[in-house]
Amino acid sequence: MRSRIAIGVGGLALVCVASTAAAQSSDIPRTASGRPDLSGTFDVGTLTPMQRPSELADQMSLTDEEAAAFGSEATAALDRRNNIVEAVNTERSDPNRSAPPVGGDGSTGASGNVGGYNTFWIDPGSGMFQIDGQWRTSIIIDPPNGRYPPRVERPGRGGFRGRQNDGTAYWLEDGLDAPGPFDNMEQRPFAERCLIGFGSTAGPPMLSVLYNNHKRIVQSEDTVMILTEMNHDARIIRMNAEHDPPHVQKWLGDSIGYWEGDTLVVETTNFTDRPSFTQGTANMKVTERFRLESADKLIYTFTVEDPTVWTAPFTGEYAWPRTDGKVFEYACHEANYSFGGIMRGARLLEAEFRGEETGGVVNPTTQR
Repeated sequence: MRSRIAIGVGGLALVCVASTAAAQSSDIPRTASGRPDLSGTFDVGTLTPMQRPSELADQMSLTDEEAAAFGSEATAALDRRNNIVEAVNTERSDPNRSAPPVGGDGSTGASGNVGGYNTFWIDPGSGMFQIDGQWRTSIIIDPPNGRYPPRVERPGRGGFRGRQNDGTAYWLEDGLDAPGPFDNMEQRPFAERCLIGFGSTAGPPMLSVLYNNHKRIVQSEDTVMILTEMNHDARIIRMNAEHDPPHVQKWLGDSIGYWEGDTLVVETTNFTDRPSFTQGTANMKVTERFRLESADKLIYTFTVEDPTVWTAPFTGEYAWPRTDGKVFEYACHEANYSFGGIMRGARLLEAEFRGEETGGVVNPTTQR
């Protein structure tokens, strides 16, 4: 009798699960051909970090109370910084003000300790995300500790890449006329030059960044386009296609897609050696999965493989909620005065390093 009762209860549970799945599936918008319709705009901003804090070890999720506390602490810290920076910027609004003090004004982050814009513009998200009812502690879910795998030792990657700007012409330590990272504007990072967005916002993998986190998906039967709010990146995913020849390399890679049931799978290869996800190389392969958990939430999963950088692949996952917001033009600083300042600043640092007078340094950007 107990066995029959157990079987009956188990069968009822399966029916309930199947009914719930069917209800969820019927709630998902579909195209005329029956595929899930991913078209729409999503705000992917999240306070959940890419890597899990080491003290949480293998703890993948938080309780409702812990997640609420985390969100409150993070937004309160942002508010405190915003109040401090606004006060500093208000004090500096005098058009006759002098230059910032040596070493900066004490503000941090995107506000810029020498007078950048304030934190009014920062919009990294308002809280953590939930997937299948879990408040995740990190975007990375594999390895189980939620952190990047160990890196491969890569000889020959020295030079200027990754060295912190310490306010000196450190590159002249190799000789007073040695080449440096500020010799011309084309040496500067793509995001700094407004060619692509920073922080792998266009990816792949496509990540949440400091602000401008909207993504717009336009879907047809043979092509899927993902427009990224920052800068003006449009990923074109060719469905059921073959990759371009290996010598055709792109910052965002070459993306081809196919359906596995109701999940859109996108495989991207053919990166340049300086892809949008700057930790990777031309050897990187990214496999993404787009799945509608409901009509209003897309689950984005990605796996990154690059054996020249990491000892193993890693996988991340986070939620993309739909939004009624629009993707507006992102007007970056192309061709304005910022690069003139960068180049002039480098020439001044070089003059100081050589012991030359800095007052008579010619502005190289005005020479014809």
